[in-house]
Amino acid sequence: MKLPFIYSVTLLCTLLFSCNKERDEQAEIDDAAVLPPAASYNVPLAGNGFVTTIAGGSGEVITGNGLGNWTNAGSITSVYFRLGLTGTLNVSVRAKVAPSGSSNIKVTVNGTVFNKTITGSNYATHSIGSVTVGSAGYIKVDLQGVSKTGSYFGDVSDIVISGGATASNVVYANDAANYYWSRRGPSVHLGYPVPSGNTAEWMYSELTVPTGEDKIGSYYMANGFNGGYFGIQVNSATERRVLFSIWDPSVGTTTLVRKGTGVVDNTFGGEGTGGQSYLLFNWTAGTTYRFLTQAKPDGAGATLFSSWIYTPETGTWRFLATWKRPNTVTYLTGTHSFLECFSDVRGYQGRRALYGNQWIRNTSGTWIELTTANFTADATATNDQRRDYAGGLEAGKFYLRNGGFFSSYVSYNQSFTRTATGVAPSVNLTTLP
Repeated sequence: MKLPFIYSVTLLCTLLFSCNKERDEQAEIDDAAVLPPAASYNVPLAGNGFVTTIAGGSGEVITGNGLGNWTNAGSITSVYFRLGLTGTLNVSVRAKVAPSGSSNIKVTVNGTVFNKTITGSNYATHSIGSVTVGSAGYIKVDLQGVSKTGSYFGDVSDIVISGGATASNVVYANDAANYYWSRRGPSVHLGYPVPSGNTAEWMYSELTVPTGEDKIGSYYMANGFNGGYFGIQVNSATERRVLFSIWDPSVGTTTLVRKGTGVVDNTFGGEGTGGQSYLLFNWTAGTTYRFLTQAKPDGAGATLFSSWIYTPETGTWRFLATWKRPNTVTYLTGTHSFLECFSDVRGYQGRRALYGNQWIRNTSGTWIELTTANFTADATATNDQRRDYAGGLEAGKFYLRNGGFFSSYVSYNQSFTRTATGVAPSVNLTTLP
């Protein structure tokens, strides 16, 4: 499983260039039907399907061709698409049963159950039935085997939809070159403008993952900045991490200066290269964690980046690492947070986090509260591959939400302002470990 060592280049472009667009411009983007009107639409499982229930010992999988290895009646595959209109929805499946035999399958469309017998060793479109769509939003189609005469139920490449509810504003992943990203779901971000006249040496923020929102494959990034990021993630059912990483500059290699007790360090690749440090720590949902990051030029052409996390479980600040980034003379710029899913097979699951009490400490030693956040999203959202993204204000904090194919999305490229607390962080910078 690929870990989110850094987030995609599209996120950087969004943060740097898209934060200040007007809300009316965004409304035009969201209301535009990216897909041209058609008599019917083929929704490919390769980009929109997930094995949401897998029976023990079975091996159902979504590939570039769609659903494959469909052998177990206990497994369920779910397909998602969004409709902007109400009315009649006709559903068919494009499938084949090979090399021979027949299969009885159950197709559930937003709770309405249909049973269908399919045969044929070549792909064909099999009509399933019609439902009435009462409100705009995401539709889920579940596929489950009932009985079969052959070795497996079949291969399914597409869900085919038509009818009045599909007359316009249909949304599903249709860019085959980026199905991996669309299946992961849209990444969402909060950019915190630093008041003019201030140079940020320190960044402080707090992060809470609500109970039940700590899905495997989630990365909740609290302190982000040009050149690096710092947050917590869920790597598996038994492993969680605190992650702090710095990218390499265009020339030179980031190196480790020192690290905290129990911290693992290595290099990363994939979406760029750099230095990574992480602490295995079983953080818990519902608990608020505090994050602190410093950037300071070393006077010799490089910058030292350091991070700490305050864990209520231990009642102490814990040191992650100090990284030296060569050919870089900077303080903290581009301050932001983000939320992403880094597991494409879990992109159907929703996740949410609360981000609060953001501050910077300038080079004069004064704490400055950051109360405005610019809500943006990555290319999966801006290319209208998915619309399950949201951000805004909740209980005096900012929040981010993505995944899960919820219908009540929030338009990106708009700003939110929280109420100031007026209480600077209570941290003694001279006694940090």
